[in-house]
Amino acid sequence: MHALKPFALSACLLALPGLASASALTVYSAGPGALIEDLAADFSEETGIEVNVFQSTTGQVMARLESEQANPLADVVISASWDSAESLHEEGLLHEYRSPNAETVPDFLKTDHYVAQGVSALALVWNRNSDVPQPNDWSDLTDAAYHDQVTMPDPAQSGAAFELISGLLTAMGEDATWQLMADLADNGMLVPGPNARALNPVLQGAKSVVFGAVDYISLGQQAEGEAIEVIFPESGTVIAPRPMMILASTAMPDEAEQFVDFVLSEQGQARVAERYLMPSRSDIEALRPTIEELTLIEVDSDAMNAQREAILERFREATGS
Repeated sequence: MHALKPFALSACLLALPGLASASALTVYSAGPGALIEDLAADFSEETGIEVNVFQSTTGQVMARLESEQANPLADVVISASWDSAESLHEEGLLHEYRSPNAETVPDFLKTDHYVAQGVSALALVWNRNSDVPQPNDWSDLTDAAYHDQVTMPDPAQSGAAFELISGLLTAMGEDATWQLMADLADNGMLVPGPNARALNPVLQGAKSVVFGAVDYISLGQQAEGEAIEVIFPESGTVIAPRPMMILASTAMPDEAEQFVDFVLSEQGQARVAERYLMPSRSDIEALRPTIEELTLIEVDSDAMNAQREAILERFREATGS
């Protein structure tokens, strides 16, 4: 089986430029790393404002914020979990700002304290060079043909995977959802950790299908000619908006607002589209299926988050992970 290029998951600190400069704007961002590099470099070129970037997983970004509570360093945060923005807002840690460039961002992707940088969706990712047939829906992966060939991100470590479980609970009900998880586990599904650890075995050919992959990484690989298919089940999927927010502790509120404005500009949103995310602005062309083209499951995130620990415990029980 042909091994595809693995997705690199690593924390990185980028100097853009003047890393040590106290006057530089500091942005903490979840991946993709190349996107925040481009946005920061473009912003610096246009405004002359230096940008320091810490790029990692959402979990590591949020852990770093928590560890720095006594002496916050970040000015702007971009997460891959809408829930993280809601939590920070509830704690009173966000600066109020609504960018004039957010006019064409749909209402459900913006508030007075945070706005979507872009949007991803959850999908099946199938290695075309595998020996298993192309799946079309979530439940297909319980078939014996997929025995020991499926991976799934751990919803305890991936906000997007938790959102998918929440969506399945909404669409299918509790009994059917936990039975599906148990059947997948009985069929040998592996739950190795966060998103990259679920995707890489499929890209490398060790496994054949990801259940609940964050789509933009694989869409980019597919566009480069890799032998994978990104499949959005007709029964429905969920989206994962990526909130962008300014911390209330920032000493550079004007510069932070300029950065948010830039990311929501035509140039900034074109950069988002280049990485196969859906631009948050509805008037910017996407290079992939958009919200209007997908069958979406509406999730009551507040209700699901209130049951988060119970849901994760049921998932662990059902999958033995």
